[in-house]
Amino acid sequence: MQSRAAVLAFLALACAAPRAPAPPAVRPGIEVLLSDSLHLVRGKRVGLITNQTALARDGRHAIDLLHRAPGVRLVALFAPEHGIRGRARPGERIESGVDETTGLPIHSLYGETREPTPAMLEPLDVLVFDIQTLDARPYTYQWTMALALAAAGRAGISFVVLDRPVPTGGLRVQGNVLDPAFATFTGLHPVPLRSGMTVGELARLLNREMGVGGELHVVPAAGWRRAAAFDATGLPWVPPSPNLPDLESAYHYPGTVLFEGTNLSVGRGTDRAFQQIGAPWLDGEALAERLRAYRLPGVRIEPAAFTPVDPGDDKYPGETVRGVRLAVTDREAYDPVVTAVAALLEARRLAADRWEWRPTHFDRLAGTDRLRAGIDALRPLDELVAPWAAERARFLPLRARALLYP
Repeated sequence: MQSRAAVLAFLALACAAPRAPAPPAVRPGIEVLLSDSLHLVRGKRVGLITNQTALARDGRHAIDLLHRAPGVRLVALFAPEHGIRGRARPGERIESGVDETTGLPIHSLYGETREPTPAMLEPLDVLVFDIQTLDARPYTYQWTMALALAAAGRAGISFVVLDRPVPTGGLRVQGNVLDPAFATFTGLHPVPLRSGMTVGELARLLNREMGVGGELHVVPAAGWRRAAAFDATGLPWVPPSPNLPDLESAYHYPGTVLFEGTNLSVGRGTDRAFQQIGAPWLDGEALAERLRAYRLPGVRIEPAAFTPVDPGDDKYPGETVRGVRLAVTDREAYDPVVTAVAALLEARRLAADRWEWRPTHFDRLAGTDRLRAGIDALRPLDELVAPWAAERARFLPLRARALLYP
């Protein structure tokens, strides 16, 4: 009886013990702007670069919040790739138009021009950017931001980034640094394939270290810490582009995006885009076995079959595609870029004469032509990725000066 009483007393104390407070929900930059930084836009004519991802915690959109904010004159919207609503297909030209809800003009930044023109900026006092993006170099939203920042600087108007967390956390810097000779809209400046930076931090880096120039103000995402992935922020997940359905895809994208420069599918037109790669003629069992032999950390590799439906990249619509599916098992250990290079190397071996490069596209995604040449020569994985460490080492001090979050 005494033993039972002691147990009951212990349980009572345990239940009464105070619980550790839950981490505060992250407030995105749009909320912070409205609560304590409204002076950046109050009394000014504002243009907003945005899309479907620019939500506050309660689901209200930045367009509506700024349109109704006291003393703020929202006069124009700007649409990136996939459009204001995020529904357009990859690479699809976005037309300018009028927003159905507010009646504001929408200027396309993915049509005749990729940057705001002087005529678009002439009616503005400040240009605001609010888009949830990735820290993956080929993701175009950050380069829309970079071009707009430069254009605002030339026009003599201020530029405000309403910051948001890195969906996969901001601790990891991975892959190679872009060779400036391969600068395109999928990588305009020499940053790694995965930078570990928010778009606001990237704006600071470009403005201070890479000569973009401009009157830049970054409104941070309050409460975010670098180690926190998106599912720890309390923010609503909205797919930032049609083929990035969930956080799992975001973890793989910095690596598997390289397969876009080959004749293998990355799973566009399925519910697991960028989580799987393959082709109708590929031996998925053999590829999985070869990749497991590398003992790549943080990832499970399984044979897979999938059927793309209206894939957008025109790769194997309606056909059974065989390959592998990737699943993250340890977010901290996983390197999507090294994993993808191993997969490229072994798929290249298995494909033999069925392999096809889209060389220009691959090189601009990779930010170099050396990777493609090395894979064609079937060089060992360690040899292919070894030079990247020195490239990142030169980049990291620049990055450190631009960081905002602990």
